[in-house]
Amino acid sequence: MTIKSVLVANRGEIAVRIIKAAQSLGVRTVQVHSAADVDMLAVKLADEAVNIGSPAPKKSYLNIEAVISAAKAAGVDAIHPGYGFLSENGDFADAVVAAGMIFVGPSGDAIRLLGDKVAAREVAARAGVPTVPGSGGRVADLTQAHEIAARTGFPVMIKAAAGGGGRGIRIVDSLAELDKQFPLASAEAAAAFGDGGLYMEKVITKARHVEVQIFGDGENFVHFYERECSLQRRRQKVWEEAPAFQLPQVVRQKLCESAVALAREVKYKGAGTVEYLYDDSTREFYFIEVNTRIQVEHPVTEMITGFDLVQEMLKVAGGAKLSVTQDDIRPHGHAIECRINAEDPLKDFAPSPGTISRLEVPEQEGVRFDTMLYEGYTIPPFYDSLLGKLIVWGETRSECLKRLRHALDGLKIEGVPTTVPLHQALAQSAAVQTGAFHTRFLEGWLDTDFACKDKVRPEVA
Repeated sequence: MTIKSVLVANRGEIAVRIIKAAQSLGVRTVQVHSAADVDMLAVKLADEAVNIGSPAPKKSYLNIEAVISAAKAAGVDAIHPGYGFLSENGDFADAVVAAGMIFVGPSGDAIRLLGDKVAAREVAARAGVPTVPGSGGRVADLTQAHEIAARTGFPVMIKAAAGGGGRGIRIVDSLAELDKQFPLASAEAAAAFGDGGLYMEKVITKARHVEVQIFGDGENFVHFYERECSLQRRRQKVWEEAPAFQLPQVVRQKLCESAVALAREVKYKGAGTVEYLYDDSTREFYFIEVNTRIQVEHPVTEMITGFDLVQEMLKVAGGAKLSVTQDDIRPHGHAIECRINAEDPLKDFAPSPGTISRLEVPEQEGVRFDTMLYEGYTIPPFYDSLLGKLIVWGETRSECLKRLRHALDGLKIEGVPTTVPLHQALAQSAAVQTGAFHTRFLEGWLDTDFACKDKVRPEVA
């Protein structure tokens, strides 16, 4: 069936993004919100809005029963989960279908299979996708952990089998550290995900984080090329690019083909991302995980390919076949996304909720700002600090960086501290301009280059 109405089970900038994509297709939109989000932009833009609970996420955006009840009452055809919250909850996907509606994403079974990091590694191996040397499955106990470390060598990474977002991860350099951190990682994983299972991987020094955007309709599968996501703080992405800088074409082809092979292995339906670590020194890449949802950084892919991925999600969920073949997808130019958060980078990224007193968005060619902001909006203190994403496109990476610097200078957000100064400094960084970075680069750079206040605009410092 074609989707004629959709409930957005999320908030913030991704809710705005989904509403705009749906309305451009003529789809009626219903926005759920907590009591703290009654004034958010998505509520103002949607055709209808429903209050589903108090500010605490567990009582609103994570409350499956409340979301399903709101959807039934509104009479929608489908529910789009966005990213975060319930987007990778297989039980939620099943509940949506059981209630007679469409879940805009893969099946609950696919979410559970690929959400379990160990099971996903096994799927990757069956599809011929290289995986990082490690346990190959869940680690039973410390004795087995010692055996794995002896085989791979240190450093090794302990990771939550059911994890995500950097939780339950420990990097250890010795047996003594392994003995100490293994039970702590298991306890953190159990607390965060209800599953204390762990697996282990060898740490690839100075690895780059490269991911491939996949799409499937259950029978046909394509990729929309790759993204570079190596600039991270505390394992959270800060800055993303497409395509990955200085990635050899032969590696790009193998990387993207392997992602499609994995999608085909599970008959994937919807948008997803296959994430990898890439070793510049050996030109080898290794599978990390699959995210079974739209990613925060999807706009850079849209900018270089010209396709609207959220619209495609709605069409495929409604029963349509993919609107493109692989030959139709031809990347052009370079795009960079800067995540703009309500945090003060000059005060160790302290959260900064408050009221937006001024908002000016640069209007220039190749610039897009996906946001939830408007002047007078008060940012609530209960949720993720992401305010918006500044996305810039250029014919070349050099042109893109130049355009980005102008766009960052033209983006005026007043009333709360934001991470705009961080991105201004990064855009001027010699290492960033030459692509000489990796997943551990940013935190060291923050302690050295960014710590010097003369690297930041004087009025900000």
